[in-house]
Amino acid sequence: MNAFPTEQEINTALTLLIDKYKVPQTLLKELFGHDNHRNLKSILNSLHKENIESKDLSRMLIVKKGAYLFSGHDDAVRSLRTHLLRQLGPKEIEGLYNRNPTQGRNLTSSSYMLRPLAEKKWIMGGTWPRDFVKTLGFPMIFSGISIPKSSSTEAVLDIEARKSVPPLADFQIGLKERMLEVLKMEGDKTRCVVTLPTGGGKTRVAVESFIEWMQIRFSEGKYMIWIAQSEELCEQAISCIIDMWQEKEFPESLRIYRYFAGKKVQEDQLIGGVVVASIQQLHSRIKSDDSVINEILRNCGAMIIDEAHHAVAPIYRGLFYKAEELCGPNLFPICGLTATPGRNNEETTKLVDQFQAYLIQPKLPPDSRYYRNPLLYFRTEGYLAEPRHIVYQSGSKVEINEDELEVAEGDFKPEFLEVLANDEQRNQTIVRHLMEIPKGTPTLVYACTVNHAEFLTSVLNAIGRKAASISANTPKATRRMYIEAFKKGKIEFLFNYGVLTTGFDAPKTEYIVVCRPTTSVVLYEQIVGRGLRGPKFGGTETCTIIDFADNITRLGKPLAYRRFREFWDNERQPHNPRFYHTV
Repeated sequence: MNAFPTEQEINTALTLLIDKYKVPQTLLKELFGHDNHRNLKSILNSLHKENIESKDLSRMLIVKKGAYLFSGHDDAVRSLRTHLLRQLGPKEIEGLYNRNPTQGRNLTSSSYMLRPLAEKKWIMGGTWPRDFVKTLGFPMIFSGISIPKSSSTEAVLDIEARKSVPPLADFQIGLKERMLEVLKMEGDKTRCVVTLPTGGGKTRVAVESFIEWMQIRFSEGKYMIWIAQSEELCEQAISCIIDMWQEKEFPESLRIYRYFAGKKVQEDQLIGGVVVASIQQLHSRIKSDDSVINEILRNCGAMIIDEAHHAVAPIYRGLFYKAEELCGPNLFPICGLTATPGRNNEETTKLVDQFQAYLIQPKLPPDSRYYRNPLLYFRTEGYLAEPRHIVYQSGSKVEINEDELEVAEGDFKPEFLEVLANDEQRNQTIVRHLMEIPKGTPTLVYACTVNHAEFLTSVLNAIGRKAASISANTPKATRRMYIEAFKKGKIEFLFNYGVLTTGFDAPKTEYIVVCRPTTSVVLYEQIVGRGLRGPKFGGTETCTIIDFADNITRLGKPLAYRRFREFWDNERQPHNPRFYHTV
């Protein structure tokens, strides 16, 4: 079964909802959200689109929710299930209930069976959802997608040898050699920071280097601890480690421990290997004096910190204090990984100084152009995509107090982003320019809030451009489903809030649209980095990055995209006064 409804399945569901079961528009509006429906009508009117008919609204809901059309326990979706069940005859209702009874209730009248059936727990892909959609005639996709056992993520897994991966590029080989040189020279005292432009393969280089360094030590019961900031980054690291271990054809297997997302590792499972952990779980287990993490730290052979600019945060202090308590002041080799756009970067400098570390950067050919702009080398050689930068004036004017609306890392607080998300004129501008993107072009859109992402998704679907939205609240199975559909070209626009900044790999992305302003260079760089992989790394020759500029007054720090002038190479002002762009 496909994870995303096909056009035929969408049309079948649409015909059933509107023509056969005649779902009333009031219920459709309730499912869509009355405020969203009102705002949608306003934007469509501004675009000279006709009013939304029940059929259009139904189609938008089907595309938006996909396999989750009937899933949930809120009043609106229960009302939908109730309405559909009411269209069945008594014999069909009785058959459904007898096959899916409520424990402890012996009902004999079909009229009394409706409510317990409509409120019955909906387990994606389960027996009851499958019976529900089959009886009503809907395609089986709408029973939901259960997570197959093959994709479950156990806390411990053993990786066998043998796999082939593409060779390292020349600049990556140089980085690897320098890392191994520093490790050999400094041993347990090694402190290094490896920096590469986003999309340059820093994870691959670090994994290959440390796998070779640790290979003998693994058999001695030692651990390599890889720390990442999110589940996506943790899983990305695991995938890379598996590939590299199998490619090297080492004679022994490697044990990997998932130490994130609440996964529990038992003491009797500890035999050495790679511990992929989130800093949040490490912090929590250290505070509880967990014997497993104590054993891992006591026998740690190396620690790699991905997105290492986070390592200056207080949450890491407890980790280093505990490690020093267990291992002594020298600890073990520690390597930080960070991405920079090729310029002098204050975050990287701060990191290097704090850890008194070696800064390891790619060695580039002796060309004055590359000295002035290192990124030029990666683009010229096809490792990175050529960025095309466009800035549209949103027309919004907002006065803020920086002390009140900016948080420690330089990003805006949710209250301010909520104001922008609800700005009707701004949303009209965003939608108008999204419509100008050629059809079928893979586009990632970064919204101001979760509701903003969902609303813009609905608007794009209403005008016939297939879109989906994900956030931290989206179930993992749904998130994977939409990301896979996006990669396969079944979705043009993938809207998100706060989840597709790291650990997300869709190299064929051609447009990055930034609807949310930020003063954080780190966050902005992570966002635009999703589209910067070049053809030699399986990406695109060019990537267009669109920013929506707001007239934000009383702002001390400049917005992040304005601090990337050397990243975009040069600027020019086009004839159209509504926007400017850099190439």
